[in-house]
Amino acid sequence: MKAKKHLGQHFLRDQAVIAKILDEIYSHCNDQTPLLEIGPGQGILTLDLDKKYADFRAIEFDVDMVNILKESISDDRLIHNDFLKYDIKRLYPDRQLNIVGNFPYNISSQIVFKILDYVDRIPVVVGMFQKEVAQRICASPGGKVNGILSILTQAHYQAEILLEIGPEAFDPPPKVDSAVILLKRKKEYTLECDTKLLRRIVKTAYGQRRKKMRNTLKSMTNDLSDPLYQKRPEELSVEEFVIIAKNIQKEKK
Repeated sequence: MKAKKHLGQHFLRDQAVIAKILDEIYSHCNDQTPLLEIGPGQGILTLDLDKKYADFRAIEFDVDMVNILKESISDDRLIHNDFLKYDIKRLYPDRQLNIVGNFPYNISSQIVFKILDYVDRIPVVVGMFQKEVAQRICASPGGKVNGILSILTQAHYQAEILLEIGPEAFDPPPKVDSAVILLKRKKEYTLECDTKLLRRIVKTAYGQRRKKMRNTLKSMTNDLSDPLYQKRPEELSVEEFVIIAKNIQKEKK
């Protein structure tokens, strides 16, 4: 079956790479916690995960892929749905859930934001991204690479690149390199500020990333005396963004 460009499909074929990804999943996702695979495609990870994890589900949007998967795993473990529209609480109302997968590159950032909406339910993520996106998620403050994805993700998770993969491992080969990353939820993952306010501040700041915070946030606060407002967003750490959010939140009360 040919990959569908409009769904961002590239099928991983390199068996050595597949084995390495599985090893990373087994290492970071304990088999006592339910596991959800996003975008299993033709099932190159799915069959092994289905055997390893007693409580396993795979969610796939493409009906052709679903029909292929049905030949190998039971229907009750397969969800034909769009992850971006799926309510995880329907699947596991009262349990934690680890997430893995070779994520479709055209919606990979949206997948991260969806995961952040369920941060209280999702302790671990092992996922493949376009390398450029993976670098943005894992970026440290102080450079052009860091941005909205890195700040909002690292507010709740420790992020690191586990494995880099070249285009030759796929069929058809993508025009970009890929990387598998680990998101491990912090012990103190709840924030001392309103999460929605933090997102608004970060998105507003990085919407004009070359400007100093005093200019981009002047419509949100009347008190710009804190030295943090003299910095540009790329110079701020997660903790400093949280401080700004706390200050604005106090001001609004």
